[in-house]
Amino acid sequence: MVLRWHGHSCFSLESDEKTLLIDPFDEGVGYDMPPVKPDIILESHQHHDHNAHDRFEQGFVLINEPVSKTVQGFKIEGHSVFHDDVQGRKRGKNIIFEVTTPDGFRVVHCGDLGHKLDSELLDLLRSPDVLLVPVGGFYTIDAKQARELTRDLAPSYVVPMHFKTEALAFELGGVEDFLSGDPFEQLEELKLEEKANVGTRIVVLNYS
Repeated sequence: MVLRWHGHSCFSLESDEKTLLIDPFDEGVGYDMPPVKPDIILESHQHHDHNAHDRFEQGFVLINEPVSKTVQGFKIEGHSVFHDDVQGRKRGKNIIFEVTTPDGFRVVHCGDLGHKLDSELLDLLRSPDVLLVPVGGFYTIDAKQARELTRDLAPSYVVPMHFKTEALAFELGGVEDFLSGDPFEQLEELKLEEKANVGTRIVVLNYS
């Protein structure tokens, strides 16, 4: 599996010659359009910086509901949560997508998660190969809450997302508070060929 970050909360998972894209953004977000041709697109919620599937040529499978299904070898589980800490009254609902790739790697994408998870969902999501977690605050959990979630879920790799960069056109917190002085790797892409079980490694991806 190859994981690439295209900016904001948008990632592509490439496995078995298929590409799954998560949370594509529109032109106003600031990043370039992801240079991929997706076979599957997942959208965690219907805000403009997460639901721009119309930018891509038709032919993909679109999933924007908390379903449980297998598509082209990707096992997809959607878990309904909220975009805020008041049961969605401010910003509505959000979907955490749990994706198992055709080559067997489990990736959890939190979307715009805005609150602490209950113990039942924590148990379901625990120990993924990769956790993709928002860290910039303002509209989602902040860096401190993201670190707590990372400790609770104990992924092999955690990749921060939804934070301020030079390209982003609006304000969010940066990634520095999430890193908090801990060692991390900065990579162009995360390529997994075998399972890792050496604790949690922090990976900051460059956007492409």
